[in-house]
Amino acid sequence: MRDLAAGAGVSFATPFNQFGSKAAVMHALSARRIDAMAQRFADAPPHSNVADRVLLAVSIATEVMLEEPEVNRAVMSWIGTAGSNGKVLAHSTALWTRALAAGEGLSEEALARLPAQLAFAFRGVLSFWTAGELSDQDLRANAREMASRLLIAAKR
Repeated sequence: MRDLAAGAGVSFATPFNQFGSKAAVMHALSARRIDAMAQRFADAPPHSNVADRVLLAVSIATEVMLEEPEVNRAVMSWIGTAGSNGKVLAHSTALWTRALAAGEGLSEEALARLPAQLAFAFRGVLSFWTAGELSDQDLRANAREMASRLLIAAKR
């Protein structure tokens, strides 16, 4: 927390005064990351193919995480153990819903279930990266493989 405050150019107490607790700070940082992912996806040239959109979202999401890997690993570690509930799943699911869009070629059931499944799976890949079991260089490829496999399974 001291490093985060120093990096932001504020006193150590400022984040706590603004957010109330370490959990709230970490959830706010997580939300900012997901917001950045969603904004970059919205700003990217449109893709007409559902697989291309999802893989673009994965690439953007991993890019955001790798911009500040130490900070993002700390955030991921903390929200994974936080005593307070955040809204990370709902926030992440919204990103994947946007990427799936109309879900051409997918059944209604698959389209309804895939956003949460992509959120769970991406968070799973991130958990291995956070734990140091997956390198920065391998994060993107493994996340894309995970998303590809989910899309293949959903089209069956």
